[in-house]
Amino acid sequence: MMAQARQHAGRAQGAIQTRAVNWDEEVELLARALPPDLARALHERIDPRELLEIVLDLGREPEARVPGREVLLADHPVSASDLDHVANNVGQFGDDNRAGIERTLHRVSAIRNRSGRIVGLTMRVGRAVTGTGEIIRDIVVSGQSILLLGRPGIGKTTMLRECARLLADELRKRVVIVDTSNEIGGDGDIPHPGIGRARRMQVKTPLLQHAVMIEAVENHMPEVIVIDEIGTELEAAAARTIAERGVQLIATAHGQTLENLLVNPTLNDLLGGIQSVTLSDEEARRRGTQKSVLERKAPPTFDVLVEIQDRDRVAIHQPLADVVDTALRGPLQMPKIRVRTREGRVISNVELPQVHGLGTPGGIASEPPAPATNNRPLGIFPYGVSRHHVEQSIRELDIPVRVLGNLDGAGAVLTLKNHYRRRPDSLRQAESRGLPIHILKSNSVSQVRDALARIYGVDREDEATTRALAEAAAAIRQVKATLRPVEISPQNAYLRRLQHQLVAENELSARSTGKEPQRRLRITPSPEEPA
Repeated sequence: MMAQARQHAGRAQGAIQTRAVNWDEEVELLARALPPDLARALHERIDPRELLEIVLDLGREPEARVPGREVLLADHPVSASDLDHVANNVGQFGDDNRAGIERTLHRVSAIRNRSGRIVGLTMRVGRAVTGTGEIIRDIVVSGQSILLLGRPGIGKTTMLRECARLLADELRKRVVIVDTSNEIGGDGDIPHPGIGRARRMQVKTPLLQHAVMIEAVENHMPEVIVIDEIGTELEAAAARTIAERGVQLIATAHGQTLENLLVNPTLNDLLGGIQSVTLSDEEARRRGTQKSVLERKAPPTFDVLVEIQDRDRVAIHQPLADVVDTALRGPLQMPKIRVRTREGRVISNVELPQVHGLGTPGGIASEPPAPATNNRPLGIFPYGVSRHHVEQSIRELDIPVRVLGNLDGAGAVLTLKNHYRRRPDSLRQAESRGLPIHILKSNSVSQVRDALARIYGVDREDEATTRALAEAAAAIRQVKATLRPVEISPQNAYLRRLQHQLVAENELSARSTGKEPQRRLRITPSPEEPA
C-alpha cells in the first residue's frame, strides 16, 4: 500500500512538473507576482492555457477563473498582506487604478476603499493572439478608418493590437499607438513585441488621452493612429481632428453595437453627430415622414464600424455614412457578417436586397411588380387599420404592394366601417380622386388578408403554397444574414419539396427533421454546417 501511495504521489508530482514546464513565460511572470502559496496552488490546479483572470478580494477565498468555472486557490481568505505583496510586485498603479507587469500584456486592476487602500485585485491575463485581424484584413489594408465595438472581454484590444502589427510590419506604415492603460503595448518602457514595429505613446492619466492623441499627430507624422477606448467628448473631438488630417484611425469605443452609439450623446459625434431638423410641409409629404426628423450633422469620423460578436464572428457596417443615414430614417440596415472557421477560412454573407415588402435573399428569382391598374394598385393607404396587420398580410400573400402614410401614390384605401361612417377628410379626398375604398368589418389580420387577396386576385387555394415559400424565403434571408441555422414551420411533403428547391437555388443546405405531421426544414449556411 505504501509503495502504491508513493507511486501515485510520484505520478502526481511528475504531472505538476510537466504542467510547470508548459507554462507560458508571460503567464509565469503573472504567477510570480502572487504570494508563494497562491502561486503554488495556481501551478497545481490550473492549465495556463485556460487561465482568464485571478480575483483576490480581502476577506474572501482567492480564486482563478477559467472558461465556465472558478477554481479556489486556497481555503483561507485573502489578507491585507497578500494584496500588498501583489501590489509591490507589479507596476505602478495609475489614476485609472490599473497596473501591469513589465514586458507582458497582463492587466492588474485595483478596488480601493474610501481611504484609498487596496481591498481587491483583478489580475487579468493578456495574450498576443496572432491572426485575429485576418477577418477584417482587407478593410485594414485599404486605408479606411475603423471603429471596433464589442462587449468587455470579447477581444477588441487583441484585434486592435493585431491590426497595429499588421500595418507596421507587413505594410511598413508609420503606426503610433496611444496606449492609455498599457493594454495594447504592455507595461514598462519597452513595448511588448506583439505590436511589431509600431511605436507606442503612453498616457500619464486617462484625462489626458485626447491631448496625447493630438500630440501624436503633430509631433510624430504617423500614417496610422491606434487608440483604445474612446469614451469622452474630448476624445471624440480629437479623433475627428485626426481623421480630418488624413490619418487612418483604428480605435475601440464604449458600446457593443451601432445602436448603442446612435443613442449615446457623448459618442455619436463619431458617427457624424445627430441633429433634429424641421422640414417644410411639402418636403415632409414628399418623404412620407413627420415634419421633425433626425439627420446626420457631418461626415462620420470612421469609414467602417465593426461589431465583434464573438472571437471568430464580426458584423461590418459600411459605408458608415450611408448606414447611419438609413438608421435615422427607419430600420437599421442589415450588416455584413463574417465568420472565421476552425481552418482559418473567412466566410461572409451576401448582399440582401429588399423586394416589395419581403426581404428577398440574393439569388431568389422574383417576378417584377405588375403594372398599376385600377384592379392592382401598387400603393395601399390604411386609414384606421393597423399598418402592422397590412404589412404581415403583404408578406403572407407575397404581393407587390407598398404601404403608404398618405394618399399620395395610393391606388386603394383600407378603412373600417366606423371610420367610413364619420367621413373624415382623408376618405373624402380619396373619393374625390376616384380611389376605391375597401371597408373592413374589423381591424384584424384575417380581414386585411382577405381584402388584399380580393384586390390582387390571389387564389386562396394557393395561399398555403405562397405562405410556405414566403416563410422559406425569409428564413433563407436570415441564414445568409446571420450564418446560423434556422428551422421553419412544419409543412406537408409537397410544400417541403418546394422549399428544398428554393433553398438549393440559393446555394444553402437544408434537411427535413421531425416526424409527421411536425416534419419541417432546417436551413443551414453550407453543407458543412451540422443539422
